[in-house]
Amino acid sequence: MEITRELIEKLPKTDLHLHLDGSIRIETLIELAKDGGVELPSYTVEGLKKTVFKDNYRDLDDYLKGFGYTCAVMRTKENIERIAYELAVDNQNEGVRYIEVRYAPQLHAGGEMTLSDTIEAVNNGLSQAKREFNSCEAVASGSEPPFEYGIITCAMRYFNRHFSDYFSDIISVHSYSDEDKIFGLASLEMVGAAVQARREMGLPVVGVDLAGPEKGNPPIHHREAYMLAQRNFLNKTVHAGEAYGPESIFQAITELGAGRIGHGTSLFKPQTISDTSILDRNRYVNDLVQFIANRRITLEVCLTSNMQTDPKLLKLEDHPFKRMLENKLSCSICTDNRTVSHTTVTDEVFKAVQAFNLSLNDIKTLMVYGFKRSFFPHAYRKKREYVRQCMDYFEKVVSESV
Repeated sequence: MEITRELIEKLPKTDLHLHLDGSIRIETLIELAKDGGVELPSYTVEGLKKTVFKDNYRDLDDYLKGFGYTCAVMRTKENIERIAYELAVDNQNEGVRYIEVRYAPQLHAGGEMTLSDTIEAVNNGLSQAKREFNSCEAVASGSEPPFEYGIITCAMRYFNRHFSDYFSDIISVHSYSDEDKIFGLASLEMVGAAVQARREMGLPVVGVDLAGPEKGNPPIHHREAYMLAQRNFLNKTVHAGEAYGPESIFQAITELGAGRIGHGTSLFKPQTISDTSILDRNRYVNDLVQFIANRRITLEVCLTSNMQTDPKLLKLEDHPFKRMLENKLSCSICTDNRTVSHTTVTDEVFKAVQAFNLSLNDIKTLMVYGFKRSFFPHAYRKKREYVRQCMDYFEKVVSESV
């Protein structure tokens, strides 16, 4: 059967790599900026699409400029809650049944707002959207799977005083410490807040992430934070291999125990290895691929985002996703940043279908990985039931579309 965009939109989907501050509705950004006195280069949707949230970017730095504006309006619980709520609704409207929303609490905390306050605000927005969606007749009757979500808190490999008031305070308190130690201490605090939110507040914080520039900021500095997460049963993912070589992916797995990898686009690039102790680069890459495959470490693939931030990727067909599929790696199609990348999960899956000639069975496999490799916030037995319910619904949608 023909795989249309309309069919993909109806199918139950996941988004495991979804940044809150990169997925705000532009109309909401404009409204909140006006209310909060935040200066924008334009106060129209069209104007911001021309100046900030563009179709094409020069590089990763150009891509990241928009986050300065989105983070500036995420300084109150009310604003964060609204943005999280709208993000959930936007996903629900295109058939996404499970999302993991990630964000860096320390970018938004400061003043009277604590790290816990930011986590609570994100959860308030997501839970409201969940209650509304799951109360509809189709879900309540059991004929369709419900909407579920988890929250992932991000630590930063690097920051400076200008990132946020919270980071500025950390640097001031530790003014006689080395930068790398300060970065690690900040990550430890962030994980501590995530643990408290999960254990004491009962919030669905399902995992931790490490984001920011990889080069010159190895994961070893954040090992203590990741071990704290592990001791408290938090799942672990890491941005790795996005703008650095395959050894960055290896370090994320071996130093931090990552169960998933964000992006991983350099996985098949032996020429980007900078570690001079690695003599046979091709063998290293092959061993790493097999290591990932054998342990079912899932790659969070963000096609559009990678095309926008890597100038060397001239066409989608050249994306390493093709080789990931050929090597039978566990992959999940994600958006990364819905607003910054002008995309949806439906768009990403449809692009993959067109560029890599995916079959319906290929799509089903990707959907299964998305649900199975999620950091589902409930008991494993319930997760199995939920995955089965979603895949039964997948088959129902397909049969009704023939």
